[in-house]
Amino acid sequence: MAEASWYVVHTYSGYENKVKVDIEKTIENRSLQDQILEVSVPMQAVVEIKNGVEKAVDKKMFPGYVLIHMVMNDDTWYVVRNTRGVTGFVGPGSKPVPLTDDEMANLGFMASGVVVDFEIGDTVVVISGAWKDTVGAIKSINEGKKTATINVEMFGRETPVELAFTELKKL
Repeated sequence: MAEASWYVVHTYSGYENKVKVDIEKTIENRSLQDQILEVSVPMQAVVEIKNGVEKAVDKKMFPGYVLIHMVMNDDTWYVVRNTRGVTGFVGPGSKPVPLTDDEMANLGFMASGVVVDFEIGDTVVVISGAWKDTVGAIKSINEGKKTATINVEMFGRETPVELAFTELKKL
């Protein structure tokens, strides 16, 4: 069997999620799960400030485009190309061009999580904020919140303090 690759499909603006749902229904109806592996509308978490209120929202990274991980053959090409809202594959003429692994990595699609240069037990110094110039050892790391907890001495006792990665520097 041929190897699956990522392809980019151009859609009408605002139809990305509809195209995704329609292709997923067609995959199920025609039993193409082994040929069309994943349909994705890449989203990016963005903080919007409206009327002085911060709000986290998801924005489409590539409006008007859908990424599809599939084995390219006549059947899969036909299914995707004839989905309502799809205007065509990205590539010269009618020949779709798969994305390379480097292109997928550059899109941030293959990257997972947050990469930090310190780990539990490392000694760090706080470089900003109320605890500036405080030295402590990392007790825990929360990659989801992008924070680390260090123990600082306060009133003669060790007290855990949670700080953003950007506030810490490894010693």
